[in-house]
Amino acid sequence: MRAVKINNNELEIVSQETPQPGPDDVVIEVRAAGLNAADLLQRRGFYPAPPGWPSDIPGLECAGVVHAVGLNVTSVSVGDRVAAIVGGGGQATHCVVPAEHLIAVPSSIPDTEAGGFAEAFTTAFDALVLNAHIAPNERVLISGAAGGVGLAAVQIVRAFGAVAVAVTRDDRHHSALRELGASECVTLDDVGTIEDVDVILELVGAAHLAAAQTKLRPFGRVVVIGVGSGGRVEIDLLGLMSRRASLTGSTLRARSREEKASIALAVNDQLVPLWADGTLRVVLSDALSLDQASEAYDLFAQPGKLGKIVLVNEA
Repeated sequence: MRAVKINNNELEIVSQETPQPGPDDVVIEVRAAGLNAADLLQRRGFYPAPPGWPSDIPGLECAGVVHAVGLNVTSVSVGDRVAAIVGGGGQATHCVVPAEHLIAVPSSIPDTEAGGFAEAFTTAFDALVLNAHIAPNERVLISGAAGGVGLAAVQIVRAFGAVAVAVTRDDRHHSALRELGASECVTLDDVGTIEDVDVILELVGAAHLAAAQTKLRPFGRVVVIGVGSGGRVEIDLLGLMSRRASLTGSTLRARSREEKASIALAVNDQLVPLWADGTLRVVLSDALSLDQASEAYDLFAQPGKLGKIVLVNEA
């Protein structure tokens, strides 16, 4: 197989032996793999892969077709179209994945879009539905709404009958966000002017939460899943107490195999039908070949993009 490899903080394309599945695993022939902020951190040596996953091949998500199945696997067959969150190794032509972590890809979805679904939509779903327990008509404030997870969150909030309030660095993508389901769009500087909200999905970190925490309604919930603007912020504890609010956080990469299987099952049950009928869609910023991995990482690091960047392998 061919793969992106991290070598002294640089990326190179290498050829190595195609992996074989364990008894409960499958090998995906990868058609597309999304880039995520964690990939940039791993390249710099700050976010190592969990034990058991490739330490030098980045990639938290991939999509393609089942290439091989383990002896105990009966849930999928060779040739099935699938996507998955992985602990690493997604940016390659082949990737080993636990069979119970697979997400079915609807027949109508192109490979490039499938490559950007698993991480963004699973992360947003886990935070909003499984952790924040959003309810119809609740107001949900989403920081960093123009990124992959933010765009997924806006669509999930709308699909579950709640009201999405999207926060961005500037207003260049507000029209697109409204088309995807945002009821309100504001810039970071204007967060303090909005009506109060029931849920804050924190994707930006300190720069946003410092202002947003004052906008919580009674019994409001804050779920932190990103700290790009800083990981430390002064919290008004008296405000949290008086509102009987809660603050929690979430990551996916280091969770157990069993926890990830449970989330994948819920995504297949609740999100995949919405993906198939067009209620949810992956917004793509760029699609580049595996050989252009360095250029793709540079594009990802630039501000102002809308949606996902994916690396594509030709079928």
